[in-house]
Amino acid sequence: MVTRTRLYHDGTLVLEDFPVGDVPAHLADPASVLWLDLHRPGAAELTMLGQEFGIHELALEDAAQRGQRPKLDRYRTHEFLSAYAVTVSPDGAQLTYSEIAVFLTSQAMITVRKDDGLDIEDVVARWDESPDLAGHGVGFLLHGLLDHLVDGHFAAVQQLDDSIEELEGLLFAAGRREIDAVQRRVFALRKSLVRLRRVVLPMREVVNGLMRPGLHLITGPLVPYYQDVYDHVLRATEWTESLRDLVASVMETNLSVQANSMNLIMKKVTSWAAIIAVPTAITGYYGQNLPYPGFGHESGFITSAAVIVLLSALLYLTFKRKDWL
Repeated sequence: MVTRTRLYHDGTLVLEDFPVGDVPAHLADPASVLWLDLHRPGAAELTMLGQEFGIHELALEDAAQRGQRPKLDRYRTHEFLSAYAVTVSPDGAQLTYSEIAVFLTSQAMITVRKDDGLDIEDVVARWDESPDLAGHGVGFLLHGLLDHLVDGHFAAVQQLDDSIEELEGLLFAAGRREIDAVQRRVFALRKSLVRLRRVVLPMREVVNGLMRPGLHLITGPLVPYYQDVYDHVLRATEWTESLRDLVASVMETNLSVQANSMNLIMKKVTSWAAIIAVPTAITGYYGQNLPYPGFGHESGFITSAAVIVLLSALLYLTFKRKDWL
């Protein structure tokens, strides 16, 4: 397990990367606020965390398990938050996410990272870029984390939108290879959007729950910053929903294009079959072993050949005019 620590005193960063064993001593000072980051902790580390900070056993159980829904749970002495950081491959075919669990007390924010997907350095950089807000304690630390996560959600939605727009140029391509590419990418994008929706949609409830007055985590000066995060959450949610409709429209358009192409092919095949049926019928009629007009004479052959050419040409011109050929 890898740990990182930070200590703020009266809104000023005074200590960093100190031993975890010094946490109780620092918390004894009411003016101290600290951040403790646990990377891939085991059962023993989580048990120690519960003992030192009074974390509820249900919250510890949620932090230990993977696949939690983004949520905000409130306990008597602390809050538990579960969220995800997401990244999308350049072609939009694969969405990966990193789960993070957060414990919030009056003096500490403890983050539990279950993998390497979250860029924690960017979160630290956001804190360092806003030292004037550090005096607002845990709410300041939480804002930097949420701002990073929500910006990642927004960037993922925008990247998926760009990938869907690239498909528009391939929708009406006639090549078999382009059609297969559209089908594969549409289903990959649809799968990514479904997974992204499961992560983005619940964040609206999480941020809204944090902004409720009874939580006392967000002080007055931080309200506009959290309102900005909430606005980004709403935009990402609405954008994700609209992209789902857009992907469905792309799938329907792709099927319609293929159906229209099949209809054109069938018209051409039917037209040529009708043209070929003329000489087949005439030669079959004159191929009977019975006397017929012109039987045994050269004029019969010339007449039948002329009828074949004239009727075939007439059918060809008719179908061409109707744009069947």
